[in-house]
Amino acid sequence: MDLRTFIRDVPDFPKPGIIFKDITPLLRSSRALDETVQRLAEPFRSERVTSVAAIESRGFIFGSCVARALGAGFIPIRKPGKLPWTKRRNEYVLEYGTDALEIHDDALTSDDRVLIIDDVLATGGTAAAASALVRDFGATLIGAAVVIELTFLDGRKKLNGTFVHSLIQY
Repeated sequence: MDLRTFIRDVPDFPKPGIIFKDITPLLRSSRALDETVQRLAEPFRSERVTSVAAIESRGFIFGSCVARALGAGFIPIRKPGKLPWTKRRNEYVLEYGTDALEIHDDALTSDDRVLIIDDVLATGGTAAAASALVRDFGATLIGAAVVIELTFLDGRKKLNGTFVHSLIQY
């Protein structure tokens, strides 16, 4: 199945000059969604993944499904102020400012083998921040998997050699 046929280009969103890659047509198709989840999980089936950590918010859609496919737990990584328990925080630099991600203090242990999931890998800042949070626990980061990778933005470089599995590249 060619998953690219389920990705819609939306010009000038969220600002002029940007072509947004819209995944909602993929989510609407049960066949495409199932195929996406299976392909995201495939390279990690023999890696004994104990936890799938997914980045808010579209990463949650795929992350929870991949966790189920791998028989692993699901760990939400969220924007500040969304988690109700004690948490760890990682701030990262954006093109014009900073942002942060948070994870519960008891989300992982050093025994965990973690796969990070998100919908898109662009500049890599968000994925690198999520990776730093996982590593802060002493957990083993198995890799990262994304539906779409914008290769012209070189986001992989910020992941310092972490294995990245992407289904669609632009």
